[in-house]
Amino acid sequence: MLAGMMLAAFAMTPMNPPKPLPRSRPSEVGVDARGVTAFIEALNAADLEPHGFMLMRKGKVVAEATWDPYQPETPHMLYSLSKSFTSTAVGLAIHEGLFALDDPVIKFFPDDLPAEISPNLRAMRVRDLLTMSCGHESEPQVRAVADGNWAKGFLAHPVPRKPGTHFVYNSLSTYMAGAIVQKLTGKTLLEYLRPRILEPLGIVDGGWDSDPRGLNVGGWGLNVTLESIAKFGQLYLQKGVWNGKRLIPESWVNMATSKQVSNGTDPNNDWNQGYGFQFWRCRHNGYRGDGAFGQFCIVLPDQDAVLAITSGHHDMGLVMELAWKHLLPAMGKSSDKAAEAELLKRLGSLELRPRGVQPPSDLERAIHNTTYRVTQGDAAKAVRLEFAPNQVTLWLDDAPLRAGRAEWIRQTSAIGFGQPRPLAAKATWKTATELAIKACDVETPGSFTVTLKFEADRVNVAVNRLATFMPGEGPRLVASRR
Repeated sequence: MLAGMMLAAFAMTPMNPPKPLPRSRPSEVGVDARGVTAFIEALNAADLEPHGFMLMRKGKVVAEATWDPYQPETPHMLYSLSKSFTSTAVGLAIHEGLFALDDPVIKFFPDDLPAEISPNLRAMRVRDLLTMSCGHESEPQVRAVADGNWAKGFLAHPVPRKPGTHFVYNSLSTYMAGAIVQKLTGKTLLEYLRPRILEPLGIVDGGWDSDPRGLNVGGWGLNVTLESIAKFGQLYLQKGVWNGKRLIPESWVNMATSKQVSNGTDPNNDWNQGYGFQFWRCRHNGYRGDGAFGQFCIVLPDQDAVLAITSGHHDMGLVMELAWKHLLPAMGKSSDKAAEAELLKRLGSLELRPRGVQPPSDLERAIHNTTYRVTQGDAAKAVRLEFAPNQVTLWLDDAPLRAGRAEWIRQTSAIGFGQPRPLAAKATWKTATELAIKACDVETPGSFTVTLKFEADRVNVAVNRLATFMPGEGPRLVASRR
């Protein structure tokens, strides 16, 4: 099944806005298609759960793909890639004269301050929020603050070090920077950015999670499409100019994407190249916004290139290693029609494929529509399977999960994450007695696999989650039909 892809030159232009990015064949902008194909093959071979990628060079998309069941038009959760958008809002607000980089943080939260203000807390600046050098030795955890006042919880957190001297990854520092913008403008980050950045770029998709008091959380929670990620990266590559109009001050682009604070000393580690204002420095003179489980907006000025990636795995460093290995050497090289034809063919067949696929088991007839009563575990009281030529339906009590055999089935189901989510599911027999149902939350990096192992009149059910903040084994059940 085609996976919502297109080699750039063959993309269809939507009839209505937003206007898509221009497309080009790889050879027209000096990209060797063989390197792009090798990158895709390497992602698949490493089992990195890729969801989508888009490669731009010289302002044009040269290759793009989504892996079925993911679709290019569906907004995808960015996790901490959201931070770079928050940084942009801060830069614009500073440019508009609302506050300054070196303003003290406590200035903006007079009603939320602790009884005693330490010298280091008093010295903390907006700049320190942006560089994650607030003076903390651990990241504040304030989401469980009783009254929902995250700012109060942040300001109460110990500040043992001098601000500006010690990098500690800190999503709540981003929250605080975004909260300043929202307090001074009376708008959410999304509302503030929409006319200034999002609408000019044609980004009309997605939303942004909010805290209990209605502020966009800033450090995570933004949802946009793959192409929107690429547009954001291209805007920064163009120093803040879009279609001849300046949207971001060039001075802010330069500061935000340059090394403002040290975060390590290993020259071969992409997390040790320095940190800017909510942007990471990369090797090869690049910079990036990134988010948990492999959400990337990588900008490579020396190559005039942008790489946008969405995925659902934990080995983010390997993704960059593969990009450096295969995509960097492909820049500035020639390509030919045969290589481009092969790339186009490969892009058209991308799918997350379960491993160890077996033909349908002879066991299906015996267990079809049979109710297994749970004897161990409390996630459900009964398990049942229904088999049809094109799909398998798993029932946990009254909750169904429909899984295709040849194709993914899209639905809303509460199985797996405990609340209704837009899932796509596919079922395969791993052995004659072991059925696996893979389900992807198509708006986030998260997925899970339900494995059912049949033994005589008993079935063992296990749920394994991937790319969530509750990873590993979920509910485990043992059920019997006696």
